[in-house]
Amino acid sequence: MPIPDYETLMLPLLRIASAANGSEVQLLNAIGQLAEKYKLTDEERTELLPSGGTFKFSSRVSWARTYLQKAGLLEATRRGYLRITPRGAEVLKKKPSRIDNHLLSQFAEFRAFQGKRKNKKDQETPTPETPIESIATHYEQVREALAAELLDRIKKCSPQFFERLVILVLVSMGYGGALKDAGQAIGKTGDGGIDGVIREDKLGLDNIYIQAKRWADKPVGSPDIDQFAGALSKKKATKGIFITTSSFTKDALVSVKDYSSRIILIDGVQLADYMIDYNVGVSVASTYEIKKIDSDFFEDGV
Repeated sequence: MPIPDYETLMLPLLRIASAANGSEVQLLNAIGQLAEKYKLTDEERTELLPSGGTFKFSSRVSWARTYLQKAGLLEATRRGYLRITPRGAEVLKKKPSRIDNHLLSQFAEFRAFQGKRKNKKDQETPTPETPIESIATHYEQVREALAAELLDRIKKCSPQFFERLVILVLVSMGYGGALKDAGQAIGKTGDGGIDGVIREDKLGLDNIYIQAKRWADKPVGSPDIDQFAGALSKKKATKGIFITTSSFTKDALVSVKDYSSRIILIDGVQLADYMIDYNVGVSVASTYEIKKIDSDFFEDGV
């Protein structure tokens, strides 16, 4: 039979997670069970995507998992493992015949992930996309899913790892030159609100001080920025970067303009974007080249 699409795989994947009775399920095992359920041949199980880097079936199961996670029906317990959530159990109690994006769109988290417009008219009469526009749209969806997964992974790491990660991201962005002499993670008791310091450039003409907060959901408020600004003042520092895995309150965003030191705020979404842009914690899975006619080549043929 044809390889099922990722929406078709959502319901059976959620049922596999439910059958574990609250225990975690290894994604690799779930892929095997689904392959058996749909009686896929060896050739179908190992069929590659056009890019040649990933098996088509396992990729579709992974996307089914991602979408279920974004809707809050599954949760990632650790790398390569998943578990059904109370919301997922409630959905199954209603005995749906199918779970797809339309069903998942009832959950605010999934709508936010999809970036759905609130204007109903826009949803009912979407503007047709050209093939190039469609590629760009799907690229953004892949990128957003990757960013969300990165942020989730970071939040589960130790504070010490997060501090080192922040330094690595800034070095990858061009600050400080080589990693060995670019900066250091401080992050010890009594650091006075400073978690790290990095040279602004290869010559070390100035230092940039860093505060890193690995918080799950609590936003960073103006009192936290005040403390950081005070620490910068004690160091006679003129530049600082406050990085968090969560977000900043409106008061924090406003108050940052009032200090004598220049303070840049980077929230979790921006941090994940920088990691993707500068290849920190990610690797290239597939590459596609979009080509066009070289008009100059054909000029002499007219």
